[in-house]
Amino acid sequence: MFSESLWMELGVARVCEVGGFEEDGGGVDGRRDGGGEVGFVCKAEIKAQGWVLIGVKEREVGCCLVKEGLMSDSFQYPVWATCKDAAGIAGNIFAFGLFVSPIPTYRRIIRNRSTEQFSGLPYIYALMNCLICMWYGTPLISADNLLVVTVNSIGTVFQSAYLILFIIYAERKTKVSMLALLLGVLGVFAMIVVGSLQIHDQMIRWISVGSLTVVSLISMFASPLFIINLVVRTKSVEFMPFYLSLSTFLMSTSFLLYGVLNFDAFIYVPNGIGTILGIMQLLLYFHYKKKSIQESKEPLIVSHA
Repeated sequence: MFSESLWMELGVARVCEVGGFEEDGGGVDGRRDGGGEVGFVCKAEIKAQGWVLIGVKEREVGCCLVKEGLMSDSFQYPVWATCKDAAGIAGNIFAFGLFVSPIPTYRRIIRNRSTEQFSGLPYIYALMNCLICMWYGTPLISADNLLVVTVNSIGTVFQSAYLILFIIYAERKTKVSMLALLLGVLGVFAMIVVGSLQIHDQMIRWISVGSLTVVSLISMFASPLFIINLVVRTKSVEFMPFYLSLSTFLMSTSFLLYGVLNFDAFIYVPNGIGTILGIMQLLLYFHYKKKSIQESKEPLIVSHA
């Protein structure tokens, strides 16, 4: 049984204890009868039961105003669930395009048997991000986020493979430092897993890991800001490949919709930021690409000495 101290706002409404739901027509009334106590549980527990928040209503009980979350079985809304899954699957597909984008670089590394001037740090950051997001998507942390687990599991495999190849072909000094960073990432992830499992309150665990997910995703999406700055300074899109920018935008937009349809702010907030940054990259690309085409069409001025 949940006490009043466990009541909590979930952004748009409060939702009542799952065990107290009573079917009322097409929806479900969150009122508990008999004891006079209304308890609230976390969103993750609500979603684990297959219920979706569809609204909120207020009623007076004596001198108190009680908010009741109106819930409905998500299986009664196949269109809603289908749209959510479609957005998640699209996000997985576009993310796969990002995961395979370094393959030409690694073909060159393997062919030359050297990492040359390439940096392995982006793959370290990407691996850490994939591990954190994968952990957030598991049922131990959040509910109904299988597509978050799949995309980040695939990402973890790709980033691990890239790092192993990088370490194999790197110079000795770089090899040691990259291996140390890789072990550090695995150690930090292990601490996150063990630490979060020590939190028995599901809501606090969900918020804690979700907050780490938001920070990690925003850090990843903010990395193109350096490229944007370079494009503005050089007035050239040479260092900002179009298909990479397009894939980033499409992936972010897909998971933005997935998070909104899944009522998960820890997914739609960072991906909303990623969508905005993706739009900025595409606008810059078309602006400077058009400008460079116009300049190439200008007649050459020939000097006759």
